[in-house]
Amino acid sequence: MQRDIRDADRWCSIEQQYRDWLQPGQQVIAELADAIACPKGQAIAATAVICDELIGTPQTRLVEVAMDDGRLSVLTLGPHSDKTPRWSPDGNTIAFLSNRDSPAVFTLHLLDRRSGVQRSASGIDGYVEYHHWSSDGRQILLGVAGLGADMPGALGGFSMSAGDSTRPDWAPDLDTGVAAEGWRSVWLYDLATDTARQVSPAGVNIWEATWCGPDAFVAICSDAPDEDAWYTADIRHFSLSGAGTRTLFVPEAHLGWLSASPEGTYVAVVEAICSDRTIVAGDLRVIDTATSAVGWPGTCNTDISSTAWRGDHHVLLTGTRGPDSLILLFDLSTHSTQELWCDRETTPTGTRFPEAFPLGASPADCLFIREGWFERPTLCALRDGRLHEVVNFGTERLHAKIAGLGQARVLAWQAPDGLEIWGWLLTPPGSGPHPLVLHIHGGPVWYFRQRYLGRDHLHRALLGAGYAVLDVNPRGSSGRGQDYARRVFGDMGGADSRDHLSGIDRLVADGLADPRRLGVTGGSYGGFMSSWLITQDPRFAAAVVLAPITNWVSEQLTAHIAGYCEIALAGDIDDPSSQHFTRSPIHHAAKVRTPTLNICGALDKTTPPGQALEFHHALLTHGATSSLLTYPQEGHGIRKMPAAIDYLTRLVHWFDKYMPSR
Repeated sequence: MQRDIRDADRWCSIEQQYRDWLQPGQQVIAELADAIACPKGQAIAATAVICDELIGTPQTRLVEVAMDDGRLSVLTLGPHSDKTPRWSPDGNTIAFLSNRDSPAVFTLHLLDRRSGVQRSASGIDGYVEYHHWSSDGRQILLGVAGLGADMPGALGGFSMSAGDSTRPDWAPDLDTGVAAEGWRSVWLYDLATDTARQVSPAGVNIWEATWCGPDAFVAICSDAPDEDAWYTADIRHFSLSGAGTRTLFVPEAHLGWLSASPEGTYVAVVEAICSDRTIVAGDLRVIDTATSAVGWPGTCNTDISSTAWRGDHHVLLTGTRGPDSLILLFDLSTHSTQELWCDRETTPTGTRFPEAFPLGASPADCLFIREGWFERPTLCALRDGRLHEVVNFGTERLHAKIAGLGQARVLAWQAPDGLEIWGWLLTPPGSGPHPLVLHIHGGPVWYFRQRYLGRDHLHRALLGAGYAVLDVNPRGSSGRGQDYARRVFGDMGGADSRDHLSGIDRLVADGLADPRRLGVTGGSYGGFMSSWLITQDPRFAAAVVLAPITNWVSEQLTAHIAGYCEIALAGDIDDPSSQHFTRSPIHHAAKVRTPTLNICGALDKTTPPGQALEFHHALLTHGATSSLLTYPQEGHGIRKMPAAIDYLTRLVHWFDKYMPSR
């Protein structure tokens, strides 16, 4: 395997995929996020991806969208990135985050929409992760991370200090077991005085926070700053007027998507069994801030993935129910939930789950960006129960290319124990049997949903090369309720393995998959499962394993999510008969006959690079075919260009070599 493959034909075709979507240097808006309606009326502010060149991650700008005709206006210019616009209550100012002062640090900036003047906020010590206006528009609540804080796996799994250019390159990393620089806190920025101050107490780590009335905030908190501590976080109420701090809710599982009613009377949050911070989809909880009483509303059997208050008695929700995506409205006064929108062919776009944003005064009106496998992202407004398309993205030329890739459909089958499993089957043109790549998601508590193939480069590359792809949502996945999600805990690599294999059996029996050309790939938990399956079943002709866990003992001792390992595995780390040993792929490496490409990022703290290295050497020791790629500037997953182009090129080449599609 060559180290530099930039002159390969496959590299050129993968690079062209990125050019088709991002159109670098053309100042084209490739995609949109965070669509926030102005309180004054018809304008929408959003984060837009505008790519200057295929290096690093694509830059983002602030744009304004006219509601009536979808006209787009760019509000901020590069080469830095600006993101997450938030309108002031009077609609005159947009607060946003920008890394224009330092590439590794996002700070608060303000844009006056009347004058066009931009200014930065001073006095904030750290990296601003989110921000919320006060109801009177005089202050902004900030979530600030120390520069030594870790990012969760879903956001790269690296330490923010990895980009610290002020430290000498010879200086060692220091770990004393006591975190000093990784705390997350809440600050208040005062617009009139241009000053900021920390308002959360020392010794409390704030994962998420929001206003709770005019003189208080609520937060998801822990008493330590490391990623492990998030798994035992609770909700606390903090008074800004001297009334102190109260614990409102101690969950049985994990928390996310915190929001509060305007008067601060109620708090909404999602409680769910989780494997990663920021990947939270589960049950809605509504908490009375005066009494700490917790309500458990019904939500149409939907795993909730975002909350937003619409006045003091309604909560706008998004979520998933099997293959369906939904937008819901919970009415606190009647304790009823209304289904506003539901679709199986498309889904609201979101960072990790579907998201929708309030629109106007009516509680049921909202904005969201909708996409499907073969339907390009479109900014939509849901008003009075009617869906209006505002503007779409992606060129007609790209859309024509995507239309010729094949087709996608929902597939359901029964696991050996009778449990119904479902997933997405994407097939290239033709009747089959096709060479098939089993694609396994991370988590394990996450799920596959529709993503436009114009920007989903892995699926597009495999389909374009003639491979069918099976995306399975096995037990442990989101979207089927908490009982379904919990089935994987204490049994990772057990019944969920058979969920995947039985899906392949179904496709082979139906004549859709060629049993001689079966491949497997996945990242994070999908990397573990890919490694595990090839030790348990000889049917796979090739495997590409990304950011895996292959040794649960060393994972628990070296990763920043040891707490997850403790709740997910049965048995004790010191017991050789426990799942730490029996479910570790390295202890079964002698069984592997599948040529395996192992891939990792050198900066990964979620599944450290040693996991891929251990499996690679274990395979070589037992005579298996194995190669290892370590990307020096990547964390959990390969995210930056051109490394991402290199990774996809090698992935397709590996399958081409050992299970050619033609």
